[in-house]
Amino acid sequence: MKALIFAAGKGTRLKPFTDSHPKALVEVNGVPLLERNIKYLKSFGINDFVINVHHFGNQIVDFLKINDNFGANISISEEKEELLETGGGLLFAQKYLENEENFLIMNADILTDLALDEFISDHLNNKNFVTLAVSDRKSSRKLLFNEAQILRGWLNVDSGEQKLAEFNKAFKPMAFSGIHCVNSSIFNKIKRRGKFSIMEEYLDLMKTEIIKGLFHQANLIDVGKPESVKQAEKLFI
Repeated sequence: MKALIFAAGKGTRLKPFTDSHPKALVEVNGVPLLERNIKYLKSFGINDFVINVHHFGNQIVDFLKINDNFGANISISEEKEELLETGGGLLFAQKYLENEENFLIMNADILTDLALDEFISDHLNNKNFVTLAVSDRKSSRKLLFNEAQILRGWLNVDSGEQKLAEFNKAFKPMAFSGIHCVNSSIFNKIKRRGKFSIMEEYLDLMKTEIIKGLFHQANLIDVGKPESVKQAEKLFI
């Protein structure tokens, strides 16, 4: 399976490092996030990658070149004009992914020991449209799932705002882990264009497609701020 790694973000919460570097090159115990995640994905047999870049994208290209792409096949989806967010970034990378029946997406700033083989098998065996890795962890925004672990809504924990596919029948709130398996038919179903979040599309598509949450208890750190780097260094040697 081919993997798309989102590495284009500006990482404003990681300033001053991101004033002159891309977030994907933040180091945890001396190893850049991007390197860690390429090696993590390779450990599950994934060797074909698309990496989207924007903020100091040339540094990522140079980093990969110096390291001979870590022995992987890597295509760069360069968002030169503007940062397109996750949905726009996925559409922009379509030419690299549309011939795949299914593909994996992962945020470059996520570190996890999730059993990816089980996650991918669940997606393929159940022929899901999208499978989202989710866990019961603290987050200001939660996805809402029914008893069959099918996406039925979204909740802003702070404001109470909800987006629902149907009346909330004691749906289970879970935090998205930044890892998803996607069927390539999504390219024919996305309505938005330009700069947008893929989660906005998922919340529309949940009304007509099977978007499943795979609940997990794996270690997972969103390395988005300095204190989370320190937390990650305790878990990922």
